[in-house]
Amino acid sequence: MRFTKMEALGNDFVVLDGIRQRLGLTPETIRGLADRRHGVGCDQVLIAEPPGQPAADVRYRIYNADGTEVEHCGNGVRCLARFVVEAGLVRPGRLRIETDGRITETETLPDGRVTVDMGAPELEPARIPFRAPARQQCYTLATSRGEQAVGAVSMGNPHAVLAVEDVDTAPVATLGPELEAHPSFPNRANVGFMEIVDRGRIRLRVYERGVGETPACGTGACAAVVAGRLWDRLDPVVAVELAGGSLVVEWVGPERSVWLTGAGRTVFHGDIAWPLPTAPQTTPGAPASSKDETV
Repeated sequence: MRFTKMEALGNDFVVLDGIRQRLGLTPETIRGLADRRHGVGCDQVLIAEPPGQPAADVRYRIYNADGTEVEHCGNGVRCLARFVVEAGLVRPGRLRIETDGRITETETLPDGRVTVDMGAPELEPARIPFRAPARQQCYTLATSRGEQAVGAVSMGNPHAVLAVEDVDTAPVATLGPELEAHPSFPNRANVGFMEIVDRGRIRLRVYERGVGETPACGTGACAAVVAGRLWDRLDPVVAVELAGGSLVVEWVGPERSVWLTGAGRTVFHGDIAWPLPTAPQTTPGAPASSKDETV
């Protein structure tokens, strides 16, 4: 099976062409691909497929390293946009990429960065999904470290956002997994720890569901800026600094799309023997999705 290894700000992916080769992946074999000792190694596996909607150029599916299918990935969609062009699957230019019933527009800039229309954020609790009686700009959740004030945002996937004084000392390793599996998030959540430097710049660490802390998270960057804007602490255009590098997020306000700009690149191409090795599931927590059918 042919694959391409790609990365965006240190968030790494195994990308598969499901258009020109037949795949038969299960959650077990996806874990085998993602395993850094026995497989290729990655945070997520991305699969390019023929579009299901006439308006789309290509469809893609996203699987976390634990084998669960998830809805969206800002870093992944930028890599996918470059992959389908470099592989000759679509023509260069503006692309319409379908994922989980939605269509995302992308454009590759002259400097190689990719700008993505991430769509309007979802803030209604039931549609995040988030358990709350009514929509608020900030919610209070009980944790082992006391009550935590969080913003709840969906960018196609659920996010909890916390404002912290210093991301370097934030309790990402302990509070991250606790909030990821908090009962208020029935599908689990990605957890962002945001340090607001000024109105045009933040520092961010993200504990990603099914993965753990990652060097970068595109949807997490978008969710953090949305939360900061709702709290009236950020301007419409914000530079987001993550461990893997910087992103630019633009959001003018409710009902409008969030635009994400950042890098994505191919690292290498390779082949892996079929059938794939399987790897045991080591990431705790309930599945992020019930989509466990063979791909």
